[in-house]
Amino acid sequence: MTPFVILHLGLGSFHRAHQAVYLQRLHDTGDQRWSLAGCNIRPDMADVVQALADQGGAYTLETITPAGVPSYERITAIREVIPYAPGLAAMVARGADPATHIVSFTVTEAGYYLDSAHRLDPQLPELAADIARARRGEAGETIYGAVAAILRARRAAGSGPLTLLNCDNLRHNGERFRAALLAFLQAAGEGPLAAWTRQNTTCPNAMVDRITPRPPPELRARVLAATGVDDAAAITGESFIQWVIEDDFAAGRPAWEHVGAELVRSVQPYEEAKIRILNASHSCIAWAGTLAGLQYIHEGTLDAEIRQLAYDYVSDDVIPCLHRPGHESPVDLAVYRDVVLERFSNPAIRDTNQRVAADGFAKIPGFIAPTVRERLAAGQPIAAVAMLPALFLAFLQRWHRGTLPYAYQDQGMDPAAAHAICAAADPEAALAADATLWGDLAGDARLLATLRQAGQRVAAFVQGRGAP
Repeated sequence: MTPFVILHLGLGSFHRAHQAVYLQRLHDTGDQRWSLAGCNIRPDMADVVQALADQGGAYTLETITPAGVPSYERITAIREVIPYAPGLAAMVARGADPATHIVSFTVTEAGYYLDSAHRLDPQLPELAADIARARRGEAGETIYGAVAAILRARRAAGSGPLTLLNCDNLRHNGERFRAALLAFLQAAGEGPLAAWTRQNTTCPNAMVDRITPRPPPELRARVLAATGVDDAAAITGESFIQWVIEDDFAAGRPAWEHVGAELVRSVQPYEEAKIRILNASHSCIAWAGTLAGLQYIHEGTLDAEIRQLAYDYVSDDVIPCLHRPGHESPVDLAVYRDVVLERFSNPAIRDTNQRVAADGFAKIPGFIAPTVRERLAAGQPIAAVAMLPALFLAFLQRWHRGTLPYAYQDQGMDPAAAHAICAAADPEAALAADATLWGDLAGDARLLATLRQAGQRVAAFVQGRGAP
């Protein structure tokens, strides 16, 4: 291993197409002072992890431009692959090693276990089980239980300060993770460890972006034909890549700014643009595309009616929120909107509606409700943004009836509550009254009235496609 190590929790495609690529670019300049170690905190992706281990952490990244031009790159920045084992002892040992200066992780929105006020919800079963494990001094299966075990061992070993770096889509991810981690430690009766964590760690906010679909079955053969390498861990993604990081590191960091990352004082304007424009539009297109009988994101984006839904949502409601007098965004939002739609229209990526449509019960409060809230607070209409929850409700009703063309995954959903919304005499009122989705907006008469109008538009859209 190199003198300085980043331990990343979550060896999925996104990490390997994004964070590992930036470190590879730094290696390619001759700066090899940092390397990556990687592991999973749950026993998933066993075949991929084993393939990575067999290949010494190396793999092939295929990227494809919107014009359909592919490129292939060998990524060797991951120098250590830690196999999963119950108890996570090897992960904890790597995290506690003095050579490890950063622990990074990629978490889904629902994997933060936050309530509608963005506070840790210790009543959730998986989190409650991890709190019990932490009380016994054991590693857990949530991000908090895993990181707590690392911090516990690091404090005992006297290994020094550590940066905890989020690499995911949660808004204000660093500060919200830090608050939730400290709450987790307190709930587990680890007050001294919480105090040590306050003094010896930082949690920078970060914004990440690169569309990285699940590797299709034919990718391995395609990589072999293009490169001559038979790669069981190959991944694919778009050519676009972006990483904006708050420059707040406890124990040094790689010189990522030399290879395209943006190190800034505040990530907020960048993450707001990305979350509200890219992430919410992605969900809009996935829900609408599913309702229209389409399979892939590019099909929906190239559909004039669906593309207009996303375009209007951004133009009419998001841009006025993010570019107000006195609060001008450093991002050219109209250009960003157009670039996002161009990226989504890339047919070579073959990103599925199934992947992007997932986790609606986390995405509405995280990606969509803030725009609704700000527009209503300013006394402005919400007709364009209301189309997104209306599309989600129609999508959810298909799930309720068992007529979706694929399995729907939603870590933040209470299935019984979701079925109750769909089975209600007035599903739109039930959706608008759900505090999990809307927080203090739940039951707002303006929200419900506009949601009803949007529901009529969605019904006409679905009927026009001949869909049930």
